[in-house]
Amino acid sequence: MSALNPYGKFLDGQPLEAILSATAGAINQLLTAMSAEKVNTPPAPGKWSPAQIVAHLADCELVFAFRLRQTLAEDAPTIQPFDQDKWAATYTGVSPGQAMGVFSSLRGWNLRLIGLALPQAAERPVTHPERGTMTFQTLVETMAGHDLNHLAQLEKIASGD
Repeated sequence: MSALNPYGKFLDGQPLEAILSATAGAINQLLTAMSAEKVNTPPAPGKWSPAQIVAHLADCELVFAFRLRQTLAEDAPTIQPFDQDKWAATYTGVSPGQAMGVFSSLRGWNLRLIGLALPQAAERPVTHPERGTMTFQTLVETMAGHDLNHLAQLEKIASGD
């Protein structure tokens, strides 16, 4: 696992575009398979419910949208980290449907940008204050690995493990 992409271990050589394109549909399938109670109940104390995971994914997609565009528009920008737990404090009352709408729309917009930017922009540098200097490609890899991490969490909750 690279310090630049803490989610790289989830990728296992899978095509990034395939992961990124399939995530919204996979989340929808998992949510549909769960009862409303399960969707809104954390699986353990201190863990996020499936609804909160989807809200987190929507927030992260917003962050990735800005980071991708900043990396393309500026020379070697420094991106802003955020505290996901503080952001999660706002998720109470957000429906999974609303969060999925945001996530799906932003993901489509980001996929369009990624498709236009790669491979030419793959090596454009960007610095994360906590992780170091990385590239546009690393951001895309982080998105895909992040997706797989949270999909695995949702699958575990859906299966009752």
